[in-house]
Order: sequence, then C-alpha cells, then structure tokens
Amino acid sequence: MEDSEPLLAAWSDQRRTNGHVTWSAHTLESKAVEDFRRRLKYFFMNPCEKYRARGRKPWKLMLQILKIAIITVQLVSFGLSNEMMVTFKDENLMTFRHLFLKEYKDPRLGSYALYTKADVYDHIYYVINRYTSLQNLTVGNLAYGSVDGEPTPLSVCQVLYRNSSIDPGNDSFDIDPHVETDCVSIYPEQSLDNSSSLAAHVNSSLDFKRLLSVNIYLNLKTINLQTVRHHELPDCYDFHITIVFDNRAHSGEIKVHIENDVRIYECRDWNVEGTSGKNDYLLLVFDSVVILACLTSLVLCTRSVIRGIHLQSDFSVFFHAHYNKVVSWTDRMEFVNGWYILIIVSDTLTVAGSVLKIGIQTKFQTNYDVCSILLGTATMLVWVGVIRYLGFFKKYNVLILTLRAAVPNVFRFCCCATMIYLGYSFCGWIVLGPYHDKFRTFDKVTECLFSLVNGDDMYATFLKMRAKSYMVWLFSRLYLYSFISLFIYMVLSLFIALITDTYETIKHHQHEKEPVSQLQAFIAECRDQPDSGRYVTDDDPSTCCLSPCGCFG
Repeated sequence: MEDSEPLLAAWSDQRRTNGHVTWSAHTLESKAVEDFRRRLKYFFMNPCEKYRARGRKPWKLMLQILKIAIITVQLVSFGLSNEMMVTFKDENLMTFRHLFLKEYKDPRLGSYALYTKADVYDHIYYVINRYTSLQNLTVGNLAYGSVDGEPTPLSVCQVLYRNSSIDPGNDSFDIDPHVETDCVSIYPEQSLDNSSSLAAHVNSSLDFKRLLSVNIYLNLKTINLQTVRHHELPDCYDFHITIVFDNRAHSGEIKVHIENDVRIYECRDWNVEGTSGKNDYLLLVFDSVVILACLTSLVLCTRSVIRGIHLQSDFSVFFHAHYNKVVSWTDRMEFVNGWYILIIVSDTLTVAGSVLKIGIQTKFQTNYDVCSILLGTATMLVWVGVIRYLGFFKKYNVLILTLRAAVPNVFRFCCCATMIYLGYSFCGWIVLGPYHDKFRTFDKVTECLFSLVNGDDMYATFLKMRAKSYMVWLFSRLYLYSFISLFIYMVLSLFIALITDTYETIKHHQHEKEPVSQLQAFIAECRDQPDSGRYVTDDDPSTCCLSPCGCFG
C-alpha cells in the first residue's frame, strides 16, 4: 500500500500543475480511478465473494465440483474394466510361455537361453508339436486363428545375413550386412517329429554363423468370459504370438522370449442370458455427459482467460496513463489464472480420453494405453485443482501462495542441479557400466542415482561393484561418496531452504498484511467490502441473471 500512495500522490500533483484542469475534472478522474480499482478487486475475488458482491451464483464452481465427481466415477469404471483386460492378457501370456517354452522357469531365476545347436533344434520342434496338439493340451478356451474359415498356419522364419564367411581361427571375416528372411508354414493338422530334418521344412538348415534370429509366428483366439460376472459383454481376443530365438549378439547364448500382440474385438455371435447390452448403452450416455460437461467447462474457462488478458491490457494502459509507469511482468502474469489453464488442459485430455473410451466400448479401437494415460492425467489434474478451492480459506492459502512463489526459483535451481546430475550420469555410465549392473545402460544410471539421492539401496550399490580393476574400484568409491555427499547434504538442503524461505516470506506478508506488488498495492486501496453493494453496475444488477450462461463469469 505504501508503494501505491506515492504513485497516486504523484499523479494528483501532476494533474494539479495543469492550470486549466478544474476541480470537477479531478473529481471525475478520481472516480474513474476508484471504479477501475473496484473492477480489478472484483476480478480477483473468489466465487463466494463475487456472489456477495453482485449476487451471481458460482455456476462455474458448481460445474467444477460436478466434474470432479463424474470424472472420478468414469475413471473408476474404466479402471476396473482395464484391470480385467490387463489381467487376462498377462495370464494368457504366462500360459503361452508354459505351453510353448520347454521347461520354462520364472524369469527372476535367470534369462531363458539356449547354448547348443541341439537345444535350439529341440526347442523349435517342441514349439511346433505343442502348437499342432494344442487342443489336447490346454485347459483354456484357446482356438486356432482363422482366415475365411481356414486355420492360420504356424510360420517358422529364420532371419540371417545374406552372405558371410567367418573364420575366428584366422581372425578373418567377410560379411554382407543385408538381411534376408526364409519362412515355412506348418498347419495345425501337420506334425513334426524330432528326428526329422529341419531342412525339409525351412528349405535349409540353420546357419548359426550368420543367423540373427529364428522367429516363430502363431495366431490364437479366445474369449474373456470373466466380464460376465461384472455385467459386461465378453470380448473376443486375437493373440498374435511371436517366439523369438535371439542370436544377434553371436555370443554363444541364444535368448528366447515371447512377444504378444493382442487385438480385442466384439464377438460376432453372442448370447448372454438376461443381458441386452443395456449397461453398455448407459456407459455411452454417461461418457457423453462427461464430454458435454468438459466442453462447457473448457469454453467458460477459455473465456475467463481471454477476459483476464483483456483486463491486463486495460490495466497496463491505465497505469501508464495515470502514473506514467510500466507494469512489471510479474503483475501482468497475475491476470493469467493458472488454475484456468490447468482446467483447460484437464478438460481437453478428458474429452480426448472419453472419445477413445467410447471407441473402446464400441470396439472401433483397442488403444487402452493411450486412453489410460489421457484419463489418468486428466483425473490427476482435476484433483490437483481441488487445492484452488481450499485456497479460499486463509490457512490453506499459504500452501498455494508458497508453491506459486517458489516455482520460479525452484525451476532455476533444478536446471543447475540437472547439469551436475547429468554429468555424474554420463561419467558413471561410461566408467562403471562394464563393472556394475546398475550402471550398464544410461537409463539405469539415472534411476540408480535418483534412488541414491533418496537414500535407497546404498549399501547394495557399493557392495555390487566388482573389484576386477583396483583403479576402477577406487574410482567408484570416490564417485559414489562425492555424489551422495553433494546431493544429499548440499543440493537437497538448498532445495528445502528455497521453499522454506519462500514460505517465511509469504507468511510474513500475510501476518503484516503487506501487499507484495504494485498491482496488489493498487487494489488494496479499495476499502469496499464485497457485501457493500458498491460492485453492482447498471449492466450487471445485483439480482441473479435469468440466463445461467450469463452468470458464468
């Protein structure tokens, strides 16, 4: 307030120096200043204060509360359906591993790999025989995929370099890096004896010196019946399975793993007793209501942001005309409500996610992952936005003001800390990677260092460092000790100090009731309370609007 009084006094003196300006003109100017100050104060009021000032019901606030409820219900509904789908896919993938991988064991006990030619042939034969006799083996509702009523074959493809001549004994090689693929198809009614030659089926025996991988492709179908218990229509699943014998490293170890690509679609001929698809129809109606509510919120919040930008422009012109001063960037940003930006982003994500959800329910597409990301992020932002409403209470408002004020300093601090963090990450990757599993790849390095910053798994990281080289072992100790000391005792302490200092500053200003900017000092001179009736204008009567759309501001 002390900063604004000299501005107003200087403006008054400047106006008095003009001899031709009358006292009535000065009075009119003072009224214009007060009206604009009152206009600014009304703009920064919360919905409850605006209701007391002009009688406008907080429709936008009520809409946001409604959105929190319906978006949460929508996410829970989608989450339960997604959970059943993911569980069904994972269980089927585990089934395929046990059906088609010979002597399959838990991958936590070690990678599934082969080391001899006989083992490779034996496992390929095993996959083919298990596929051809699948109906006599499985306890699930698995069936062969079909095209035009005919079962799809199993395909065995070997991927290899086009030509190569490798002689490790003479340290020589001649290789053509171009890759070619050779495939053979085997139908379910056929069988393959372990004693037969693979050349009869693949057209040539495996050349391990130039072999990159052997890929076995098969297609299976099933129906997810567990959704019936949740009053949902079962979906049909089409599994495109690839069993990969990976020999790209040519290290003497051929790793074996299964890849599973799933297509979910609506079954062609279904009948569930007592079910008519009514639940699916209600879900579509509910999703449509969510989309309508979010579009309404999106339009209203966009309009509020535009109004704030226009008022910012008016304030800049007004402040320059009356005080001959330029409005600071900080004061300009006060007019851009970050909560409205968050709501706009949330509404956009919700609308996109709801459209994808409708597509999933109607079986037009099955991109569960993208839909989950959109709806999950939107719901997170919606619940984060609840903090805004808690900020209407003074005690909770301290947290919001602290976070908002600390963000610029924290961002600059994090940029500096990230440079040090990346330096340590690159150094650890290149030096310790060959000797430590946690530093083998760059992404593992960043995850390991972040865990160390949070005090996780410290001793295990020290212990697993293999002492094959005394110099590298000594370097690892200096590296880990310096990183842990620097980030835990200095970086984190400074990070906390930044937030604590901001909190103390905000708390001091609130306790002393001191404005912290020229904009707040200018508005603080307006002593009119919301319930004084001074905020009612001819264009905006104190009675509530008859049209709800006119009361959303």
